[in-house]
Amino acid sequence: MAQEQIRQMTEFAFPSFSFDPATGVASFEYALDGPGGGLRFTEVITFPLPSSPPDAATLSTFHRVLELLHLVAGVSYYKVAAPPALLAPAPLDPATVALVTAVYTKGLAEYAYRNQLPHVLELSLAVPDGSAPVPETLDNSERRPLSAVGGGKDSIVSLEALRRAGFDPVPFSVNPNRVIVSVNEASGLAALAARRAIDPQLFELNKAGGYNGHIPVTAINSLIAVATAVLHGLGPVVMSNERSASDPNLIWNGHEINHQWSKGVEAEGLLRGALAAHAGLTEPYFSLLRPLSELHIAKLFAQFTAYDAVVTSCNAAFKLHGASDRWCADCPKCRFVFLAMAPFMPRERLAGIFGVDLLADPAQVPGYLELLGIDAHKPFECVGEVEESLVALGLLAEQEQWRDAPVVRALVAAVPPAAWSAASRSDVLTPGGPHFVPAGYAKTLTALA
Repeated sequence: MAQEQIRQMTEFAFPSFSFDPATGVASFEYALDGPGGGLRFTEVITFPLPSSPPDAATLSTFHRVLELLHLVAGVSYYKVAAPPALLAPAPLDPATVALVTAVYTKGLAEYAYRNQLPHVLELSLAVPDGSAPVPETLDNSERRPLSAVGGGKDSIVSLEALRRAGFDPVPFSVNPNRVIVSVNEASGLAALAARRAIDPQLFELNKAGGYNGHIPVTAINSLIAVATAVLHGLGPVVMSNERSASDPNLIWNGHEINHQWSKGVEAEGLLRGALAAHAGLTEPYFSLLRPLSELHIAKLFAQFTAYDAVVTSCNAAFKLHGASDRWCADCPKCRFVFLAMAPFMPRERLAGIFGVDLLADPAQVPGYLELLGIDAHKPFECVGEVEESLVALGLLAEQEQWRDAPVVRALVAAVPPAAWSAASRSDVLTPGGPHFVPAGYAKTLTALA
């Protein structure tokens, strides 16, 4: 299909989905339609099967979570054409409508900004008339937590915090690559994994001129995790999203553009609300690290040396078509994580983790100036706030092992005096802000202090 036909699509719909309990395979159907013809997509997600077949009540709740997943995962296919109409397949409760609408507007805000598609920010979900069925309640709050593992410092801190506090977490990931497998092996815990296969037609359409860009993938993976937890009779899904994920990169057309929206506290609250209203789960999902800054999490990670040879937070290791080395050493994420870890561990250890000393390389200075908010807005990456970078730099300037590093010297000289005075160490390194951490899990973070 030609670019002109793709971009003339007028509506996006969700025809159906199915699940085979014998194989664990769920198939989700999507449809784009317009005057030049239509497109149909099938996404396949394979869930790990439990050792014993689930009972009817469990399967019913699982099915309700799949209904939410069907709606949210469609964002990958909507974006190829960005039509003005979004058509729900059935009557929905208000909490589900709120979640889906936010996923397709706020979750696609960066995509809309980069492709200059302001109408995406104003999308509304067309819902058929009728009452949404009320689900049976499933109290899963006391069951073993499923802890999402991405291979980075954050999920490692959550996993170890849960274990140290006496919980028995089950590591989980979607499409685990060798980095995640290595982290799971280092933890010594038996892990679960699901497999997500995007319709290959999508990649061909992108080559043909379809729209492309960042999607709220954390919202998709979160629902895959919740569905897996339900299927296996487990408890809440524990994420590792920090408080700075809620901060936008910039404002465009009066809307906040946040690369990490689906990791933020608003998305977390919306997803919790939809899972309670649509699937009946009492404690479905929360981020354990929400009260913490990235810098605080890096400080906590420093005590876990067993993961030095496997940890990575570089997105180059998570490409759809293969993995690179653990750290590319030339992206905003690598720069920020190196800067965040540096104040809390020996220089030799950090250089060993990354395979290079980024603060010894003057070529890194321009990238670090972006993180400090000096030359541009905060990069469209999963990095901490400007204030966190400033606090980390201030800490390094006081340490003999770092103060004479070429990058540290250059950055200290470039920071305006007013910026230093606005960076509060106590604010950055003290837990705070809105969160959904249940009372029973509060002890997990204090166990690491």
